[in-house]
Amino acid sequence: MFKKVLIANRGEIARRIIRTCKRLNVQTVAVYSEADAASLHVKDADEAYCVGKPPVAQSYLNIDRILEIAQESGADAVHPGYGLLSENVDFAKRCTEAGLTFIGPSADVIASMGSKLEARKTMKAAGVPIVEGVETPIANVEEAVAIAARLGYPVMLKASAGGGGIGMQLVENSEELAKAFEGNQKRAQSFFGDGTMYMERFIANPHHVEVQIIADHHGNVVPLFERECSIQRRNQKVVEEAPSPFISDETRERMLEASVKAAKHIGYVNAGTIEYLVDANQQFYFLEMNTRLQVEHPVTEEITKLDLVEEQLKIAAKQPLTFTQESIRKEGHAIEVRIYAENPSTFFPSPGIITALELPQGEGIRHECGVEADSTVTPFYDPMISKLIVWGNTRAIACERLIQALQTYKVEGIQTNIPMLLKTVTHEQFLKGNTTTKFVDEYYLPQLAQSK
Repeated sequence: MFKKVLIANRGEIARRIIRTCKRLNVQTVAVYSEADAASLHVKDADEAYCVGKPPVAQSYLNIDRILEIAQESGADAVHPGYGLLSENVDFAKRCTEAGLTFIGPSADVIASMGSKLEARKTMKAAGVPIVEGVETPIANVEEAVAIAARLGYPVMLKASAGGGGIGMQLVENSEELAKAFEGNQKRAQSFFGDGTMYMERFIANPHHVEVQIIADHHGNVVPLFERECSIQRRNQKVVEEAPSPFISDETRERMLEASVKAAKHIGYVNAGTIEYLVDANQQFYFLEMNTRLQVEHPVTEEITKLDLVEEQLKIAAKQPLTFTQESIRKEGHAIEVRIYAENPSTFFPSPGIITALELPQGEGIRHECGVEADSTVTPFYDPMISKLIVWGNTRAIACERLIQALQTYKVEGIQTNIPMLLKTVTHEQFLKGNTTTKFVDEYYLPQLAQSK
């Protein structure tokens, strides 16, 4: 096992990683921007070093400075968490070149899945179902219009290097496509340094279901069941649960089998997630692969009773998995909601000072929280401040615990999305497990408009 791990991240995920490291007697090194000097992850770590000024490009994305700190602190491994540099090919490569163990897959595998176009080709070769579309970059608007005419409207225009919904747009006709193409291409170039665009047939009202896989250096790949992640706003998840209340046991088995096949095809090692769109007939199609730990990993931990961060560390240290697909059992049901510092009506960020914070307690309740009373939520980073996770023997019990917990969750000084979450998880369609990616548009926003 490693002696000292540098966590190249911030907030709740940095605290989450530190917690497991402490339990395993592994020393931890935190990095922080000037804006995060008083953050909880800085207090939790054994050592902490300033990585730069508040803007993310000058701090948490500063590879040179992070590697300097790793050398200065004597760290022998780096955990990237999620977001930020977690899927940055250059960072993974440079960690390895510096003699550090990057806790994640190889740079080559990250690169192969980082381009959605390349990932589509790879998954198709592995025999995983993909949505009808194109496997080559779209050169210009004229070519885009011709492809859309062949696929049939509506279509999804997507950025190959995209994430978080950036560069992605549903297009209904050729006029919309002509307007959307250039704008999304420029946005993708600005955010990702890559304006490559592609297109897929649109799947109406799909479920967003993903499979958590874990794989070691010894050829073992184990799928840790699936998560339903369909409730999203601005194409970003806000509610996740495991297992999915929608898919059948037969669909689950086929999805797990496809995911193992995909991971073995690309030689995947460490924790990763393969995401799918599932239509009304339970046909599933590859969407993308996240080559890192996911925000929603706690719901998988709750139903499998595994610590995924611990497994990541062991795998990176070349230890074999101690369990098999047959030995892992689903236990109960878990749901996670993401607490954002944002206006619950507009979804715009709400930075400021948290003047009071009281987290609900009780059986089956878990928190992953990056703030406390008097913490400052700055405008520099993602506005997610915490995650509330509940577990129950049944989905009904988990839903009941979640509703009670949200009703007693207290955050003052800033706005949060808790009112939005409460309206969501008390809605009859959610309680029935009928949660497609259109949930917010079909149920929450109309309800919001009626209340004004």
